[in-house]
Amino acid sequence: MLWRVRAGLPDRPGSLAELAAACGGAGVNIQAVQVFPGEGTVTAELVVLVPADWTGDQLRDLLVGAGGTEVSITPVTTATLEDQPTRYVRAVRSIIAQPSTFPDVVAHLFDADASPGSGPADVLEMTVGGSATIQIRRNPPFTDAERTRAVALAELVGDVLAAQAPPAPHLPGAGDPDYVRDGSVVSALAGGKVAGRAEVTAVEEPDQPWPVDLWVDPAWHRRGVGTRLLAEVARVARAQGAEEIVLTAPSETRAVLPMVLAAGMRGRIRMAGDSLTVRIAITDLRG
Repeated sequence: MLWRVRAGLPDRPGSLAELAAACGGAGVNIQAVQVFPGEGTVTAELVVLVPADWTGDQLRDLLVGAGGTEVSITPVTTATLEDQPTRYVRAVRSIIAQPSTFPDVVAHLFDADASPGSGPADVLEMTVGGSATIQIRRNPPFTDAERTRAVALAELVGDVLAAQAPPAPHLPGAGDPDYVRDGSVVSALAGGKVAGRAEVTAVEEPDQPWPVDLWVDPAWHRRGVGTRLLAEVARVARAQGAEEIVLTAPSETRAVLPMVLAAGMRGRIRMAGDSLTVRIAITDLRG
């Protein structure tokens, strides 16, 4: 069985060799190694193949006996043996192709969870484009090297999304829509037809975000209509006393992350099951 293990080791010559020797003596085959430096200690991450009759407790005892501290072990598949730089490149390609998958892809890359949890966990936060925030969490602490990688990954994705200028579909006789407010509803009207619509619903519970329902006609996708509707309905909500709004979309929706970035608002993005949720603070907006 394959396990991914992490163990803190003294930052001195030979400590990793002692751990490797203990594994070899016990018949545990090391198949991948990463070492993350720290202050006075290093974190060794190994993917190991253990004898068929071994348990996780036996593996943990082996690592502790070899000098390991803060040991964590996780059963994994052969996919974890993929070259690390290759994993990062493929992660970037996946996110660019489907920006809304950022939370899930990054969580998988770092063996973490993108959903909020109730138990103790270390949190890694990434900001894309200066406005969209994604959090992932796991029980083994994130190393400084992993946090640096996450920041670089988020910066790269943000730069690529900002540089993309997708061509707008050709709509004869259709100019820019007019945006009309009617109570809690903002509509985008073009040629007498509704090109998009956003509605915010007030909630009575304090400190709870107000839900936003947003729809754009497919013929008007990739023309900035969703971004403008989001900005306008956020101002409507702010004028009515909201401090946060929340937008929920199917997880396969491509436009959510680029829309939040283009709107210039700070959003906290979470992936949970088949839904993508964006909470956006609007306290700085004018009514």
